[in-house]
This record gives sequence, C-alpha cells and structure tokens, in this order.
Amino acid sequence: MQNHTYIEYLISTYQRLIYSICLKTTRDAFEAEDLAQETFISAYKNLDTFDKTYEKAWLCKIATNKCLDYLKSTKRRVVATPDEFFTQNAALDPSPEELFLSKVSQNDIFKLCNNLSPPYNEISIEYFINGLSLTEISIKYNRPYKTTQTQFYRARSQLKKIYKEVDK
Repeated sequence: MQNHTYIEYLISTYQRLIYSICLKTTRDAFEAEDLAQETFISAYKNLDTFDKTYEKAWLCKIATNKCLDYLKSTKRRVVATPDEFFTQNAALDPSPEELFLSKVSQNDIFKLCNNLSPPYNEISIEYFINGLSLTEISIKYNRPYKTTQTQFYRARSQLKKIYKEVDK
C-alpha cells in the first residue's frame, strides 16, 4: 500500500477516535480539530518508521502526545474567572456599576437595593453600599460562594430593570 493511500485509510478509519481523544483532553472543539489534523500529519511524516500492526495504538499515542504538548504550551490561552476578569479590567473603562453609582446618590441606591426581595436586597446592599466583595458576602452570610455569586447576578439584573423603569 502506498503512503498516500495508507494515510487516507488511517484517516477514514481512525478520524473519529483521534478527534474524540483530542476533544476529551482539550475540551475545545476547535483545538481538537487542529490537534487531530496535526496527529495525522505527524503520522504521515513517520509512516516509514512504524509497525503497521499497531496502527491504532500508534495514532492514539501521537494524539495523546499532541494534546499533552498543547496543554503544556505557553501559547495556550488562559481564561480568567469572572472575579479575575473584573479585577484585571477594573483600571480600564468605568464598570456599569461605577457608571450607575456616579449617576445615583447613595441614598437612592440604598432605596433601590432595599426594594429587592431577600436575599437579593441584602447582597446588593452589602456589595453596592458597604463595598464588600462576593467572597466577603458569602463568608458573612455563611453561604457557598457560587450561591452568593448567582444571587448577586440576579440582584444586579433586577436592579437594572428597576433602574430602567425609574429612568424613563
């Protein structure tokens, strides 16, 4: 079998397997496609040096190594958590909260926050009035951080709706 024909056979036979290995490792469909393609390119370049009786294991090993190299690479993009994102970008433009706070007095903000139902009112007051972080609020009220975060996002959404109605 010629190399060109043999690589076509390998691709048609193992394409889904190699892609699934890359997808499970990277959890990124686009990167998985690229890594699967790199796997077959590497296999093509080295067809003369391997035992064809172990083709499946050989391709899986190449794919695994490609994925591990990807995960170790410095090119890999690091996605910031929501808190890190807002902290990193705090020095740039004013946040929506800062714009909101600059337009409305503390007393008005307190009234708006206090009109929310529990627990949204207490979280919004702690955040907007008292200046506590979500972590500090979750500790203060003995709640899981994710619960506090979800409640804060809902409170903020409710405040936006109220403010839009008041602003009309």
